[in-house]
This record gives sequence, C-alpha cells and structure tokens, in this order.
Amino acid sequence: MAEEPIPTLLWAREPRAPRRQAPGIDRIVSASVAIADAEGLDALSMRRVAADLGTGTTSLYRYVAGRDDLLDLMVDAVGGDCPTDPLTGDWRADLAAFARELRAGLLRHPWLGALMMSRPALGPNSLRRLDRALAAAAPLTPDTTLANSAIGALRHYVIGAVGDQLAEQDTQRRTGLTPEQWRASVGPYIREVIAGGEYPHFSRMVLEAEHPDADQRFEFGLDCFLTGLAARLGAATGG
Repeated sequence: MAEEPIPTLLWAREPRAPRRQAPGIDRIVSASVAIADAEGLDALSMRRVAADLGTGTTSLYRYVAGRDDLLDLMVDAVGGDCPTDPLTGDWRADLAAFARELRAGLLRHPWLGALMMSRPALGPNSLRRLDRALAAAAPLTPDTTLANSAIGALRHYVIGAVGDQLAEQDTQRRTGLTPEQWRASVGPYIREVIAGGEYPHFSRMVLEAEHPDADQRFEFGLDCFLTGLAARLGAATGG
C-alpha cells in the first residue's frame, strides 16, 4: 500500500500569483483576524471570509489550501509584536519585555493562545520573534537547550496567566456582573463558610488579603518566574 504523501509546509510553498481583482493575502488574513476577534474561531470559515471581502470563496484558494493554512497565517501575523529596536543586553529586562508584548497580543486576540499551544509556529514573523527571544536569553545562559526551555516555560506562563484573565472577562460577559457585583452576590455564602470555621486559611485570605488587579497579578508572577529562572539557570551553568 502506497504511503500517504507528506503535506507541503505552508511556508515552503511558492506564493501563488493572484488573479485580477482577487483580494490579496494581507486582506484575507486581516479579514480572518477581524472575524475571530469579534466572534471567535467557530465563526471563521473560508466562505465567511470571502463574504466579508465581497468575493467568491474560490478566489481565496488562490492563496491558501484551506482553513488550516488560514489559521497558521493568522497566528504568524498577530502572535505578539516583535520590536525592531536593539536588545538591551539585560536578559531580565529583555525577557520581561518579550512576556509583556506576548501578553498584549493575546489580550487583543483572545483566540490566539489556544492556537499557539496547538500549532507549530514556523512562519517568518514567528521565527523572528523566537530568534529575538533566544537572543534575549543568551546573556543568561550559553546553553541553547536551556535558553529554549526557558523561553518555552515563559510562554506557558504568559499564556496561562492571560487565559485566567480572559476567563474572568468571559464570566463577566455571561453573567453581566462586575467583579464587585459578583462578590456581593456570593457574599452570604462566603460568610457562612467563614462562620463554619472549617477553612481557616481560606477565611483569612477573604478577610485580610488585598485584591490585586490583572496587571498586578501578571507582574508578580512574571517577577517570580524570572527570579526563579535566574536561580535555576545560574545553578545549572555554575553561575
């Protein structure tokens, strides 16, 4: 039985020449991103993109083989800004900037995190961002395996932190309650829990802890991550 041919990687294919009056690839990707931003990935289809562009679906296939190609192009287009200014040489400052840029992109495009975790990022923009991140980590460790692992762990932290923030925002949209209104709605139950005395540490947290906002929580976690990274890689490299 003949083996199935291996699909050609999107980024390795020769660009297709557009037909006259056909929408360009940049317009196709921009329209796709706009749909996903407004309505989520479930609303994204080749037919829908073509309709928004006022063209026939077949014209899109001059550029992309299907929805999977479109998703790869979208991730490459919006997966966090890549600054053009030189790195500072301070690995901690440069990796913190990388994390904040990635977070900003994920917050602008709530669908992006899941795709970044499930698809290989091999487009030119994605490779440029990764190359800069690896360069940022170079002063921390000369070991490229450790540097790559550090970047991967940092990406996981950012995607997870943003996922929590987006989940909170989604809950607010679904319930129509502000955080203050939500706390008021669960207040009677929480007071019963505290009065029961079964969860002393939880009770102390409710009664005494402050409630930092999303930016403060992110920065605290980022600082912990970078401090731990310095300790871990310093030990691994004898620094």
